Amino acid sequence: MPGSASSHPEAVRSASRPASLDLLEAHVASLPPEPIPGVPAATTPTSGRPDPADAQPLVPKPDQQAPESVSPTGSPTGAPPRSRAQSGAVLTTSVGLPLRDTDHSLKAGARGPSLLQDHHLREKITHFDHERIPERVVHARGAGAHGTFVSYGSAANLSRASFLAADVETPVFVRFSTVLGSRGSADTVRDTRGFATKFYTDEGVFDLVGNNMPVFFIQDGIKFPDIVHAAKPHPDREIPQAQSAHDTFWDFVSLHTEATHHVMWAMSDRAIPRSYRMMEGFGVHTFRLINADGDTALVKFHWKPLLGVHSLVWEEAQMLAGFDPDFHRRDLADSIEAGAFPQYELGVQVMPDSEDQTFEGIDLLDPTKIVPEELAPVQPIGMLTLTGNPTNFFAETEQIAFHLGNLVPGIDVTNDPLLQARLFSYLDTQLTRLGGPNFNQLPINRAQSPVNDMLRDGMHQTAVHEGIAPYQPNSLDGGLPFSTGTSGAGFIEAPQPVTGAKVRQAPASFDDHFSQPRLFWLSLSDVEKQHLVDAFTFELSKCYEKPIRQRQLSVLANVDPDLVARVAAGLGMPAPAAEYEPAEVEPSPALSQLGQSWPTDGRVVGLLAGPGSSLLDVAAVQQALNGAGMTCLVIAPVGGELEGDGVTVTVQRSLATARSVELDALIISDGAAGSPPDPRLMVMVTELLRHCKAIVGWGSAADLLTAAGCPPDAAGVVITSDAAEIAQPLQHALAQHRAWERMPTGG
Repeated sequence: MPGSASSHPEAVRSASRPASLDLLEAHVASLPPEPIPGVPAATTPTSGRPDPADAQPLVPKPDQQAPESVSPTGSPTGAPPRSRAQSGAVLTTSVGLPLRDTDHSLKAGARGPSLLQDHHLREKITHFDHERIPERVVHARGAGAHGTFVSYGSAANLSRASFLAADVETPVFVRFSTVLGSRGSADTVRDTRGFATKFYTDEGVFDLVGNNMPVFFIQDGIKFPDIVHAAKPHPDREIPQAQSAHDTFWDFVSLHTEATHHVMWAMSDRAIPRSYRMMEGFGVHTFRLINADGDTALVKFHWKPLLGVHSLVWEEAQMLAGFDPDFHRRDLADSIEAGAFPQYELGVQVMPDSEDQTFEGIDLLDPTKIVPEELAPVQPIGMLTLTGNPTNFFAETEQIAFHLGNLVPGIDVTNDPLLQARLFSYLDTQLTRLGGPNFNQLPINRAQSPVNDMLRDGMHQTAVHEGIAPYQPNSLDGGLPFSTGTSGAGFIEAPQPVTGAKVRQAPASFDDHFSQPRLFWLSLSDVEKQHLVDAFTFELSKCYEKPIRQRQLSVLANVDPDLVARVAAGLGMPAPAAEYEPAEVEPSPALSQLGQSWPTDGRVVGLLAGPGSSLLDVAAVQQALNGAGMTCLVIAPVGGELEGDGVTVTVQRSLATARSVELDALIISDGAAGSPPDPRLMVMVTELLRHCKAIVGWGSAADLLTAAGCPPDAAGVVITSDAAEIAQPLQHALAQHRAWERMPTGG
């Protein structure tokens, strides 16, 4: 019978059990089950077909948030954001004609052919045929969320942008994405991740379009088609999908050594983040800020996640690609639904706007270079909090259109040649993808400040423009709209001298392709170095052509002799000699993900229960962890509910559906394992041990770990005599993300 082994729970508790826990259990017994993220809709469905007479207006889930209701010209409408939603009880055509039947085509007799005059059939099928718009060439697979950005005011002396003034709250929409794969690819592939933020400021839209890596493969945007063509699937077979472990990618980057720095990041743990909530973001380029006095400074933008920067291990990423290919988007949506709102602090590295635009010998216009944080600390300027999931994925996450030219007064671009090309490319691509020039009138793209442009007509024009003089100057419309002129209210490009002959070349400072990759390598911990070696070995072993592997080893030899020796050994090939003397660099500790402690908000913990468990203990532990901001999933041999000790515990995962890769830690309750243990339990525990995750438990949990071959003193493993004693060691272990001491280094 499910529940405690005894009908008297007092019999299974020690005499020294704290009275406070007894009170907590009594309280838990009176509470409804804690909601677990993932509920599909705001209302519970009926078991049968709904009755139209009982129809109620649709309501969004509490975690969902729609774009603000503004007109195509940016004016507030006063209508609630849901005014665009279709929530009526009567089915209609697209122009409001009520429909009597949508299950049968109009036919010439019940068995006859369908008739051409069936306008509903034609509309329904035609729209279905065109539901899919062309996907993005890169960043096709993404996930998004609404939120707010609150400025600290600490950047007000750097930029006149109004949204950076003290305590200004700005609505935002953020889209996270992978780069290489199609919309149907998996979330956890090894890849660069996009981190794009649209700020709906009172001076217009500002788009900060970045990645989770601070450098890029190329130094000039004219080569963007080359790197994307090389990294995408081979054109003859359209495989491999969503990965760089193939010949064309390594052929290009081994020949094009300016890519080496980004390749190092892409082979590191940064390319397989644990969650979008635990991922840094970077503006990549150097931008110019202009303050109210006209003074300028050069900056690099950074997003710092409050939960710290953490990653999957490679085996987890591979397992999740099959077990749950939507892992990252599910994690983002579930955390927001659960109220564990993702937060990121925006910061800037500030450098003088010198004539040569270099800092400490680093060319600030080279997008393959970083400025180490030890040389230019990141100064916090505001907090981003993601608070709402999209109401409709297509209308918001898919149709959002970013553009680096969406700037506001006080933020300007620089002459970075990759940035300069992106200023053209992002605008140009929307014309095809979103069907014409009016994509900024889509609700998710609309400015929430007044729009008075002179852009007219075009496909999908939804604004109804008044006046007859969409040109300047004019007198027929009273001169409207006027430019701001010299009033200082409009956007002003910072005046910069431009001289030189027309040439196709890069500055000499762009020629250093190896010192910063070496800096990155030397800044990693032993564990991270081993993961990077493993990634290079795996990817290069997937290359069919031996000359490509040899060529890439020659590139790595110019980075570090230890790195190339270890990768070459893994490939069974000789390590080539370096062409250049390894650069003398100072490691940057900020580049390592390890060595700090972080909050445990939003961590997912499995709680193993079984027929022998005290359900009072199980319910108390689950309630305590959920109350501490974590999501605690009860795992049992079968689904449904466990009953006993006067309480009912809902099972969120059965042993048939649970897998270690969705958990950050596992709690094993006393009596949960059974004898002998279920083989699926043994698989789960051995995976957790191999992936260096925390395992805590009480009572007979030690027997399960012994059966799995786990040493009782293993790092990150804690077994207590009482359920009341597990919270502190669990939170301590989770704050480190993993028990890194268990991870082999091989160095």
